[in-house]
Amino acid sequence: MTKSICVVGLGYIGLPTAVMFANHGIKVHGVDVNPAAVKSIQEKKLHIEENGLQERLNKAVDEGFLTASTTPQEADVFIVAVPSPINNDNTANLEYVRQATASIVPYVRKGNLVILESTVPPKTVEHIMLPELIKANLEFGVDLFVAHSPERVIPGRIFEELVNNDRIVGGIDPVSAQMTKELYQTFVNGTIHLTDATTAELVKVMENTYRDVNIAFANELAKMAEKLDVNIWEAIKFANYHPRVNVHFPGPGVGGHCIAVDPWFLVELGGEQAQIIHLSRNTNDSMPSYTAQRTQAILNENKIAGGKVAVLGLAFKGNVDDMRESPSTIVIDELQNLGLEVISYDPHIKENKHATQTQSLEEATKDADIIVVLTDHNEFKAMDAAAITVKTKIVFDTKNCLNRDKWQEAGFQFHLLGDAKNR
Repeated sequence: MTKSICVVGLGYIGLPTAVMFANHGIKVHGVDVNPAAVKSIQEKKLHIEENGLQERLNKAVDEGFLTASTTPQEADVFIVAVPSPINNDNTANLEYVRQATASIVPYVRKGNLVILESTVPPKTVEHIMLPELIKANLEFGVDLFVAHSPERVIPGRIFEELVNNDRIVGGIDPVSAQMTKELYQTFVNGTIHLTDATTAELVKVMENTYRDVNIAFANELAKMAEKLDVNIWEAIKFANYHPRVNVHFPGPGVGGHCIAVDPWFLVELGGEQAQIIHLSRNTNDSMPSYTAQRTQAILNENKIAGGKVAVLGLAFKGNVDDMRESPSTIVIDELQNLGLEVISYDPHIKENKHATQTQSLEEATKDADIIVVLTDHNEFKAMDAAAITVKTKIVFDTKNCLNRDKWQEAGFQFHLLGDAKNR
């Protein structure tokens, strides 16, 4: 029976994981290098937005099962859940993983289990973690056990998916894998599949790369559909009625810490063997520029020189406050490079450094020449088009989340990514 866990990294994955174990009666000590995040947790205040997190955090702290600080402490299990971003040249930055692993070495004792949850390039456990953990002077597979169990959840549904999704566990040896499986069985109802650490690392990166390639396919189709006067959203819907087809949807780009990042791990490792992956990444990375150019073209068609753009949506996906790798920020940069004035609004985001931001939808739209919707928040889907005050009634929906009929009834010229017709 696990008596205590030390979770290093209290972000979008680490904090929900920590409170899940704490809510199931395990003593958890959370660690983060950000003192403000630690203070927030100690005071039961959220520094991230996630459905169901507040009540679970309250319970964990109130019952004394969750503590937090900027330094690790001894535990039976150590879980590393820190960022694994890419550098400016799209190579993997594994320094956070290395530093987090190094930070627990003074606290690791015989019989402990160390688990990496961060999504990482294959061989990270072998090449980054083990060289740090060996400094604890414990024999792997005998005195110290190590595994990789990547998170497989989506923001907004983290707790539901933590419980119900299947989980992949890769150990550096069978005992490490089995120990990790038994730990996650504390709350996981999905099947837990055992393998080796490198296979588990590859599986997670494969999953996100599959989605990136599929989205790139959809984005290429969207551009083609605009030339063919076809609504790509309708075409994709019909194609997906085929039992063996699952085409994803296009958009203004791909964001988030997973899909926009992980394929680069394979590009770096695969080189010439990763041509499809590389092309897909470049395709999706080109969509913010394409979106900005399409916005400019719509303004030109309406003989509007310059112009003010109301950008609605800064988060990388709907109904979350996560701006990591959000294409919205690049769309804004591209719009400004075209000489357009930009004001942004997102009900989930309190600060945006890429453009003038307001916390008022009315203020964002009142002088706008065009509204560009970049995130499919429920708040945007529910907007009353008839109540929107703008300078020019033009809207460009890049997420197919608005009711076209209602916007057109309200007098708006309606444009949709993947559909050239103002139907």
